[in-house]
Amino acid sequence: MSLPRPSDNPWTTTSTKLIYENPWIRVREDQVINPSGGQGIYGVVMFRNRAVGVVPVDDEDHTWLVGQYRYPHDTYEWEIPEGGCAEGEELLDCAKRELLEETGLVAERYELIAELQVSNSTTDEVAYLFTAHGLSQAEANPEDTEKLEVRRVPVTEAIRMAMAGEITDAMSVVALLKVAMLRK
Repeated sequence: MSLPRPSDNPWTTTSTKLIYENPWIRVREDQVINPSGGQGIYGVVMFRNRAVGVVPVDDEDHTWLVGQYRYPHDTYEWEIPEGGCAEGEELLDCAKRELLEETGLVAERYELIAELQVSNSTTDEVAYLFTAHGLSQAEANPEDTEKLEVRRVPVTEAIRMAMAGEITDAMSVVALLKVAMLRK
């Protein structure tokens, strides 16, 4: 069952101005008339890439988590392998590349398990989540901006970590809980 969606946009945009941009994001400020008729501004962070994440699952029902420092939150985080998919790159090719870069894993089969809007009140970021099976080990090759630690854990432990708040990255939590639900 899906919920009905109203088709009319209750916002009126009177002007748009690009405030900032770099190789990863653009920030736009819109002058708007909000749904109640008041004037205001709306800031939107526009991502240049789509986000892609992968939950690799081996024949012994283990997965790989990637640990790294996340600058905006000033914390060390455990996550599924994930990264950015540039315009023109196929989502599946990106999933394969990110899995190999961050963990050194190559998979025979991938399945798209979710598409989500990561923070839809302020950004246009969309994430695509995959599972990967039929794994073999190659050599990892992280990007220069990444200092990663890779850990192989039982899938049930990764799901427990997501449920306990030990994994807080939105893409990782959604992907792991989706894996848990698909197992039922």
